[in-house]
Amino acid sequence: MAPISLVEISGGWIAGIVILCVVGGLLIGYFVSRYVFKRELKKHPPIDEKVIRAMFSSMGRKPSEAQVRQVMRSVRDAQSKK
Repeated sequence: MAPISLVEISGGWIAGIVILCVVGGLLIGYFVSRYVFKRELKKHPPIDEKVIRAMFSSMGRKPSEAQVRQVMRSVRDAQSKK
């Protein structure tokens, strides 16, 4: 004897639920990864003093500490305006 089912779910409903879950997961994953990426960029900026010194030396110049700080300040200001 087959068990009596009070609710029968058709294939269309199952497909709809699966698609809804996939789209929801993609949206949640996008926003979580965006938040984590921005937080990591704020903690560890891609340009630091070592990179600025290397850039100056590749141009054949020996930068003073004031020049390095000025470039860092301008980079920080440009990032905060975005």
